[in-house]
Amino acid sequence: MVDLASARQPDPAQQPPEHASRTARGAAELELGEPAVELLRSRLPDIAGLTVTAIIVEVPAYTNALAGPMGAKIEGAVQLALGGFLRLASSGDPGTPLAPALEGAYILGRGEARSGRTMDALLAAYRVGARVSWRELSRTAVEAGLSADTLAKFAELVFAYIDELSAASVSGHTDELATTGRVRERYLQELALGLLHGDSPEQLTARAERADWEPPRTLTAVILPSAHVRSMLGALDPRTLRPEADLPELQEEEDTSETAVLLVPDSEGSTRLSLLRNLRGYQAYVGPPQPWMTVRTSYLRALRARDLLTAEPDEPVDTERHLTTFVVTADPAALEDLRRQILAPFADLRPATADRLTETLREWLLHLGRRDEVAAALHIHPQTVRYRMGQIRDLYGARLDDPQVVLALTIALATPPRSANE
Repeated sequence: MVDLASARQPDPAQQPPEHASRTARGAAELELGEPAVELLRSRLPDIAGLTVTAIIVEVPAYTNALAGPMGAKIEGAVQLALGGFLRLASSGDPGTPLAPALEGAYILGRGEARSGRTMDALLAAYRVGARVSWRELSRTAVEAGLSADTLAKFAELVFAYIDELSAASVSGHTDELATTGRVRERYLQELALGLLHGDSPEQLTARAERADWEPPRTLTAVILPSAHVRSMLGALDPRTLRPEADLPELQEEEDTSETAVLLVPDSEGSTRLSLLRNLRGYQAYVGPPQPWMTVRTSYLRALRARDLLTAEPDEPVDTERHLTTFVVTADPAALEDLRRQILAPFADLRPATADRLTETLREWLLHLGRRDEVAAALHIHPQTVRYRMGQIRDLYGARLDDPQVVLALTIALATPPRSANE
């Protein structure tokens, strides 16, 4: 359990109530007498030791709790609780404040949550502790000569008090988990945004450690509509990050609430194929896997794909299959200059004619002049292909046999020109 002297104090709004009526009523109705109180007080260290031993033996989560200084801290917490009980039992005053004992139990619950013990383990410890404590306290009370009626009231007070302590510890445990979850989520958000902004390795390492996030080998950026995120997360690595605000590089007029980014760990090889299958129907854009600290590259590639390519409803855009597009569009202005220069022979033709010949030349280059394949790609007759290529040769002449001209034409026609609105 935790060192109550150094544990963080709860917020005032979260502190347990001053007392509970059932416990206060039990204290008011009980008269132990000074000899019994002194005997009980002398036995408290032994009772605390027996209680701690029983908890460690019977509750698996506490099996190794006696190792090092932890055992002394646990025993100190139990003695604190038993001491608070004895003050309550011996006062005979319903106004005796329970706040110190309940505050200690509350802090104990928060400490157990920080130690990684579950609420089930905490409640099991309370059950065992209540049984052993009552056994030893009742044995001492009988030895002190308490009457049957007093002993019954004593029992009622013991279990009312334990109920109050366990409820306070449960409250502390719950509050700690909620607080820890919120804090960790904030740290994960800071890490995710730092990755998208391309922060330094030192900053990213520190943020990963603070968020208790185990870095994967690689991360892959996925851009998809926000509406689809919840259904996707269950199929992904639990370390997947989802930055939710201030996404960099998005267009200013874009509603970021409708766009989501996921940073998915170790999606390579067969794992990437599985990711792509899971994204079918989600209109997603999937960047390349990158070393986790450089996932910004994957994010920018996915954004570029979203600007250049259309995601089909049933198939995500895999950026690894469109590398040529990214290369030839890296400098859009230079590409437009190249198009204007190398396609100048079409400039004086009617637009419809120029479009047909340009489309035919593109397929001719891509299919290495195989007329039947060009015809199949354009859904026209091979003779039409021959006729159009004759027109193109008339326009270009011998230049069409120049390897440098062929290279320039291939690059210029590798992707369709973008409209003025894009």
